[in-house]
This record gives sequence, structure tokens and C-alpha cells, in this order.
Amino acid sequence: MEVYLDNAATSCRKPECVYHAMDRFMREVGASPSRSVHGPGIEASRVVADAREKAARLFGVADSSRVVFTLNCTEALNLAMRGILRNGDHVVTTGMEHNSVMRPLSAMGDERDVQVTKAPADAIGLTDPDEIRKAITPRTALIAMTHASNVTGTIQPVAEAFTIARDHGIPLLVDAAQSGGCLPIDLTQTPVDLLAFSGHKGLLGPQGTGGLCIREGLEVAPLKQGGTGSSSQEEKQPGMMPDRHESGTPNTPGLAGLAAAVDFLLSETVMSVRAGICNVGEVLLEGLSAVDGVTVHGPSEMEKNIGTFSFRLAGRDPAEVARTLEERHGIMTRVGLQCAPSAHRSIGTFPDGTVRASIGHFTTDEEARCLIDALEEIGHG
Repeated sequence: MEVYLDNAATSCRKPECVYHAMDRFMREVGASPSRSVHGPGIEASRVVADAREKAARLFGVADSSRVVFTLNCTEALNLAMRGILRNGDHVVTTGMEHNSVMRPLSAMGDERDVQVTKAPADAIGLTDPDEIRKAITPRTALIAMTHASNVTGTIQPVAEAFTIARDHGIPLLVDAAQSGGCLPIDLTQTPVDLLAFSGHKGLLGPQGTGGLCIREGLEVAPLKQGGTGSSSQEEKQPGMMPDRHESGTPNTPGLAGLAAAVDFLLSETVMSVRAGICNVGEVLLEGLSAVDGVTVHGPSEMEKNIGTFSFRLAGRDPAEVARTLEERHGIMTRVGLQCAPSAHRSIGTFPDGTVRASIGHFTTDEEARCLIDALEEIGHG
């Protein structure tokens, strides 16, 4: 039996409708959207529009043109940060960020003299909103934070951060790579300025899909320029949304799959998906806490956790534990720093990192118990 517990990297099992939608597009449509007026080209444009409308509905975006598609959440985050920040600006972020936030900010420190302050996180990976407030300066031009940690699964206080950002007139960028599809997100209720999402994780879509929701009225400079299929008589980039940010042929087969995945989530409801993840997560948390030598680095209650669990086994190298889990027990996890060294420094697991088990919509109680039993055996071996 193979047990896949690496959903924070990508959801491996997808709804059947995703496979069917992508196969149909490749076999029956196959053309580029917004480029041609022949039948397949028009149908391809409909596929992209359908995906955009569904993503807008899922996230509570009133105007779907404000949903910009990218190849992944990393590109969306780069678009947001590079499109907002100017020379000498200051950014407040947190100690739990992924390298998809920290590396662009580091590069902009060299290129644009952008200054960064990390609001600290506690031992379970939670950032106190007051630390965000205290880090704001007169030059702060952006607050950027993850919605849920890819290391500890800790759900961050985004609503409180939004209030702080609004009170100071500062845009808030939320990295929803881990939370999209796993937590209800309604931008009509918490209208953050920028929401970056991944299509291939909790949204259950294919790799090569993601996007950025941009609040109406907020100007974001394009990350790239090129052909959009619109205003082709002009050599300047179109100013209209979403064309302003969507240069080049998109991953239309992927967007067909993403539309099907979002349809699935809208039908199932994110609240139902969240309940299922919490049920399996409770089994895993209870079991891990009972294994001698196992330390879980993160929240001990599922109400504070997205479904991601970082742990260490006393006296064992995390890489050795992960290798043994796969080779002897068929359990696939993620080991090391999970592209988030700042988070590991915050929780005290740098530089060796942890073993990370991340569950998703299709993870079962039986699979959770397989991990617990395997760790019991490894610990006694």
C-alpha cells in the first residue's frame, strides 16, 4: 500500500473530472485562447473565461477580470511584490514565510533597496498581529504574509492583519498557496488587497496553474510584457485587466483542469473539505502525540492547523526517518527545510529541518494510522 502524505507540495490525487477536462481539451479543442476567431480558438477562450469565473466565485471576487492567472503561486507572489514595491520601500512580513516570498524580497533589497522586517513567530509558528503592527514604519508599502504555514500548518491571523493594514492604508498580500481550497476564503468578507493562490494543492487542480486576485482600484505593474491577443496594433502592453498581466499563451489545458477542480470544490463545499481534513488530522495528531520520541512542531489543535504536520523523532536524522518511511512502509513525506528556512529558524528546527506529513481531501484515517504505526516501529527499531 502506498500512502501519499505530501499534499502541501502538490495534491497527487485529483477528482476524476480534472483528468477528463484536461483530456477533452487536448483531444477536442487544443487551440490557443484569445488569438483566433475559428471555432477551437473561441472554445479555448471560453475555457479560460470559465476557469476565471469559477475562481472568482470560489474566492468571493465580484469582478472576475481581477483574477489574473499565473503558472503557480510563486509567479503570483512575484507579480504582486514586484508590481507594488518601489525604490526604498519597506515591507513587513513574518518569520513563517516560504522562499517564494523571501527570495524576491531579498532580490529587491539588492535591486531597489527594499527593506524588510520580519514579525516574529512563536514556537508553534503563530505570528502575533501586534508584532505586525509594531513593525510598520512610515515607509512601509506592503504587508506580506502566509495564510497557513507550509511547515507547521499554522493558520495565521489574516483577518487581524487586514484590519491593521487597512487602518494604516497599506496593501496586504496574502499567500494562500496552502489555504486555497482547504479554508473558506471570501474576499467580500475580508477584502485583502492581493491574494496569491496555487492551483495544484488544495484546489486539486493540475500543476502549472495559479493566480493573483487584485483588489479593484489597486495598481500593480506587470511582471512581463508580450502578446495577449488584444490591442495587437499597439506595441505597448494593454492596460485592461486581466490582459495587463497575462502575456503569452496560457496553460489552457491546465486551466480546463482547474475549472473542473473548482467546480468539484464548489459542489463539495470548502467547509465540507475542511471538516474531512480536520477529522483525519485529529487521528494523526492524537496518534503522533502517543508515539514515544516524536515531537510535533506546530499547533496541537486542528482548528489552528491547515492539515500539515512537521515532526522529529528523537535521536534520528529526519532524512533517515523519511527514507525509512518510504522504503519500508511506502509512506511518502517531505523532509528538510521545505523551502522555508525562516520558518524553521522560528520554530527551532534549523538547519536539519523536519519530516513533514501533509494531508488532503483524499487522505483517509487508514493512511494516517499507517504513518503512526510506521513511526512506532521505527522508534523501536
